Amino acid sequence: MNTQLFRYLIEIERTRSITQAAENLFMGQPNLSRAVKELEENLGFAVFERTSKGVAPTEKGTEFLMYARNIITQLDNIGRLSDAVTKNLQGLSVSVPRASYISKALARFVLSINHELPIDINIKETNAMQSIADVSEGKHNFAIIRYRMLNESYFRDYLYDKKLLSETIWEFERVILTSSNNKYLKDGVLNDSDMPNCIELVHGDTIVPYHKQGIKSVNSSKNKTIRLYERGNQFELLSSIPISYIWTSPVPNDYLKKYNLIMARSDKKGRIYRDVLIHPKEYKFTSLDRKFIDYIYEEKNKLSVKE
Repeated sequence: MNTQLFRYLIEIERTRSITQAAENLFMGQPNLSRAVKELEENLGFAVFERTSKGVAPTEKGTEFLMYARNIITQLDNIGRLSDAVTKNLQGLSVSVPRASYISKALARFVLSINHELPIDINIKETNAMQSIADVSEGKHNFAIIRYRMLNESYFRDYLYDKKLLSETIWEFERVILTSSNNKYLKDGVLNDSDMPNCIELVHGDTIVPYHKQGIKSVNSSKNKTIRLYERGNQFELLSSIPISYIWTSPVPNDYLKKYNLIMARSDKKGRIYRDVLIHPKEYKFTSLDRKFIDYIYEEKNKLSVKE
């Protein structure tokens, strides 16, 4: 059986659309539909069925896709192992939240490896649901996800369904990151009553799970909101527009000094979040993986001491 078909099916499952999957795979929709039909005929059962929300796996299709993902993950791992042996490749493939302490850990990691040897680092900053999908589909070896403690039971169950193991890295209360020159700051406090006068920055792809309502986007109730998708814009806006702010995890001091920012307090208690390391049950961390994770813990511990 052609394992490339497994990748096609996984993409259809991810997009819930044969048309979108074909576009993402750079192939014609009729060709993809034909490939799926031929595979289903060989299997003797339908992998997908049409629903009001697009195509979805059948009961047997769900089980088949689970095996297909495992096979693709193992094949990719074998390929990476072969590359590492033959080319002394220094590799890292991980999906992470947008967190400054993780960026610092990454920089330390890159400085620590041998720059004379081949380097292949694949790191993606994104939301928790996309990170889980990336790891489940074998696009990344492991991930760090961030979620609000209010949603922990959902994520615990979801990770169990995806057969992913988890390890808590950090539980923290969100802080307000803003310019030291924010005119609404009062002794390091940005009061809730003053926030409507400011511009709130939010990550535009943040999504929150609801047990009975599926997944929906977070819509800010503020009148002045800017949605961002990468942290470069975040720091540029925070330093250039003093009345802008963002809720985030604690930030290393050198970032605060570089951009003239402050971790402000609020008269309203911040939400509690958790950063969690996740990976497939069968994945074995490499020595480079462990080095990167150790740096993450070290950077987290530097911030935790100050709390």
